[in-house]
Amino acid sequence: MQPNGVLYIMDSTGFMNILCVGDIVGAPGVEFVKKNLWNLRKTHGIGCVVANGENSAGGNGIDPESASAIFESGADIITTGNHVWQKKGFYSFLDENGYVLRPANYPDASPGTGYNIVNIDGHRVLFVNLLGTVYMEPGIESGFFAADRIFSREGGNYDFAVIDIHAEATSEKCALARYIDAKNVKAAVIFGTHTHVQTADEQILPGGAGYITDLGMTGPADSILGIKTDSVIQKFLTLRPAKFEVGTGEVSLQGVICKIETRHFKCIDIKRANFTSR
Repeated sequence: MQPNGVLYIMDSTGFMNILCVGDIVGAPGVEFVKKNLWNLRKTHGIGCVVANGENSAGGNGIDPESASAIFESGADIITTGNHVWQKKGFYSFLDENGYVLRPANYPDASPGTGYNIVNIDGHRVLFVNLLGTVYMEPGIESGFFAADRIFSREGGNYDFAVIDIHAEATSEKCALARYIDAKNVKAAVIFGTHTHVQTADEQILPGGAGYITDLGMTGPADSILGIKTDSVIQKFLTLRPAKFEVGTGEVSLQGVICKIETRHFKCIDIKRANFTSR
């Protein structure tokens, strides 16, 4: 298996490669990471993997089985989004495992945590999960305010931050990313999730954060956002409820690889990744 348009070699001391994996969709996405992620880490010198897993259980929601499989496959942190509450049996898992994040701007009484500081190769990495407010959950706290609260509380406790903005609107993702990048809070990586379509705007923001509006998804390529095409089209044609099933066939893992220099903890390179099963 070869990446499409991405060539990375092992980095020397002083740099860390972070692979950010787009929304893992259902059993096909989980099986792909189970078979390939450890090899991708080795081949491309990946020091850290953060993956969005909110659709890993049957294409909608996340459960203990899919989360455990993603961790065993080589992920260090799993982020989620608005589907994190689909499986009630997952609530206790969130409380017990701080390496799975739910969006930090849900009420504090919600199960789990929205951020965590994790030791990765001797560096204190602050992982943050934020939810957008445009066309998303009504009444949710602004991601801007949630970010301010977290960075104010944890200032001095981490070396650099990695942030997942799970949101519908491109403008909101761009605005929140630039807002965080400009605040000098040592944000090294900021990426968007939720829309399952990989964007072509990977860049390094003025403050040093590697950014992309959406990572894409890890799931069946011949599908509509990971779901079988016929059922989605039928929904649009009839406006009636339709049973959505995860697609089959060739699977792609989409995301970005960010190269972080570990002296000033800034991103010095960001490349889109698209690894496909053959």
